[in-house]
Amino acid sequence: MKRKTKPWLITNLRFTYYFLGVVYLALGAVMLGLEVLSLVLGESPWGFLLGAAVGLSLGWWFRSLGDPRHEPGRAEALLSIALIWLLVPLLGAIPFWVAGGMNYLDAVFEAMSGFTTTGATVLADFGQFGYSLFFWRSLMQWFGGVGILVLVVALLAHLAVAGRQLFITESTGIQKEPFTPRLRTAALSILKVYTSLTLAAALCYWIAGVPAFEAICNALTTLPAAGFSPNPRSFETYSPLAQWFGTLFMFLGGAGFVLQYRLFFTRDPRPLLRDVELRIYTLIVLVFSTALAVFLMTHHTQDMNYTWGDAIRHAFFNVTSIITTTGYASADFALWVPAAQAILVAAMFVGGCAGSGAGGIKVIRWLVVGAIVRRELIRSLHPQAVMTLRLGNKSLGEDVMRSVAAFITLYAALVAAGAVLISLLENDFVVGFTASAQAVGNIGPGLGEVGPMGSYAGLEPLSKLILIVQMWAGRIELIPVFLLLTPELWRKLKG
Repeated sequence: MKRKTKPWLITNLRFTYYFLGVVYLALGAVMLGLEVLSLVLGESPWGFLLGAAVGLSLGWWFRSLGDPRHEPGRAEALLSIALIWLLVPLLGAIPFWVAGGMNYLDAVFEAMSGFTTTGATVLADFGQFGYSLFFWRSLMQWFGGVGILVLVVALLAHLAVAGRQLFITESTGIQKEPFTPRLRTAALSILKVYTSLTLAAALCYWIAGVPAFEAICNALTTLPAAGFSPNPRSFETYSPLAQWFGTLFMFLGGAGFVLQYRLFFTRDPRPLLRDVELRIYTLIVLVFSTALAVFLMTHHTQDMNYTWGDAIRHAFFNVTSIITTTGYASADFALWVPAAQAILVAAMFVGGCAGSGAGGIKVIRWLVVGAIVRRELIRSLHPQAVMTLRLGNKSLGEDVMRSVAAFITLYAALVAAGAVLISLLENDFVVGFTASAQAVGNIGPGLGEVGPMGSYAGLEPLSKLILIVQMWAGRIELIPVFLLLTPELWRKLKG
């Protein structure tokens, strides 16, 4: 009798199923804890209860299909990343749907914005959420900022070998140094600095007069460069000291966590001082902030009447927020003059450092582009010259140049396509362009109706669906999403 063989979707994706099962079980357990919290607070527990039931049951099933010893190949790793970042928000949306009074599309939008650390919200009435839902909203951004894979690998030692390919694939930006073979050690180092900075941010916000619950929620969403706040006016109503603390921790959230680990825990500042990306990142923040401060002082509009101190504070806060893709706001910049808004729109296309919580194109890719342009300019004068592509004192291979060119091309194409479609649907180019740019860059606020004090609630359902796809694609750095459309990936997975 012929033995029945299992389909390739089961046999070839065993690590994917196992990892997804572990993540679903963990989220189910977190929701179970939040269900208890909602009961203690006298809030509706049904959203977390259903989410926990779905997460635990599906998690057990996925885990039973998988095998943690199965080492995923490159194709399976890319598919795994795409699936995990798509399916996790579908589970995380359940509490918003059941207990938050949202329809399921809006709930998925909010959850996708949360886990991808985008910070765009469809919540128009902040009174419809209780404390437990706001805490879940912040917690999902904290999970997403450090990376679901980092969290799981740090906590489960047996995944440190098989999960290596997924870890490298999910890591954002460009590898600036050889990846450590001790994967769990690297994950724990990142988690250590991430957690320490989050606790420090919460304490600083509280000292600056932010209410305790809001201080905790804001801290959970500052270091991931995420931007969800339980305050409908973001940081606008907080003290100047709280806004300066926000600027500091957003800046740290946009810097590489491994570099900060070496500074804070090994007391070695040399890697920071030598890192060209960090130096340029700092310079960009200073230049953009200075330019914006000048515009705020010389181009007043409506009721805006800033002193130099106010202008500098708002400039540094909002520039840092946009460059790091956090999305907080200390003022409603949708009311500023177009020249000031243009500076912030330009900042949307910068991004933070590789290995940080920030999204966007990232500074290191712009450095590679700059190196390519410089090389081509010199070659135009000296056609026979043989020049190595360099970043600081390090040589870069041609494969880096190809990958950066492909990424920026796909990034621009996705922003442009989304801008055209949403502009047609909403009959508003400003909303369409800025909403599309923020979604792919995981930034949060746009301009107009979707400005920093606005909401995405009024957009057409199809516009929201487009933005959900863009947020998902932006968080996993585009390549896995576009590969899903290629027959080659599926042929490789079939084996």
